[in-house]
Amino acid sequence: MSTHDRAARFWDERYRTRTAGSPAAKVNPLLSEIAGPLPPGTALDLGCGAGGDALWLAGRGWRVTAVDIAAAAVDALRQRAESTGAPITAVRADLADGVPAGTFDLVSAQYLHTPFALDRARVLRTAAASLTPGGRLAVVDHGSTAPWSWPADPGHHFPTPGEVAAELGLAPAEWTIERADTPQRRAAGPDGSTATVVDHVLVIRRAGADPEGRR
Repeated sequence: MSTHDRAARFWDERYRTRTAGSPAAKVNPLLSEIAGPLPPGTALDLGCGAGGDALWLAGRGWRVTAVDIAAAAVDALRQRAESTGAPITAVRADLADGVPAGTFDLVSAQYLHTPFALDRARVLRTAAASLTPGGRLAVVDHGSTAPWSWPADPGHHFPTPGEVAAELGLAPAEWTIERADTPQRRAAGPDGSTATVVDHVLVIRRAGADPEGRR
């Protein structure tokens, strides 16, 4: 079985159990903190999962392209978008093969982690290239392992925001780091248990202002 097939099966099974008869997922709190002050535009949601971020953005006027490898997640999000009229295009695709075409004012990568091989830096660089002038790349990563996460090596290193920025290698003349920090929060897992977790937050803004005057 290929890496693509194994990854698709893993994530499909994970989201099939989560989405069956469940309410719509909630927005990731750090995305709401980052995008809340921004005027709506076009957004690309990388690894959209159950769709909480895409639905939240759409509810605030964003036109969202949401992509995930899991058919169960994409199908559930598409159905919710159609039933509510939310401006969301849900796409099933493997980001290892590329990102959806288009231009965006916001690229969101919320916890874009996988136990399978993925050149994530290339994915993020390609997505960043699709940003409009003044657009933002918002990357929120795990900085610690929660009890409900898939098994991880106890010695696993979670790259810091600075390390992620360095790996992307975006030219300082065109890109400005607006935020790079490691906040803690109390999080709840799928089974209702809670734990204090660390997030690694990186927001990078492309130079310039878009034609609609966003800054």
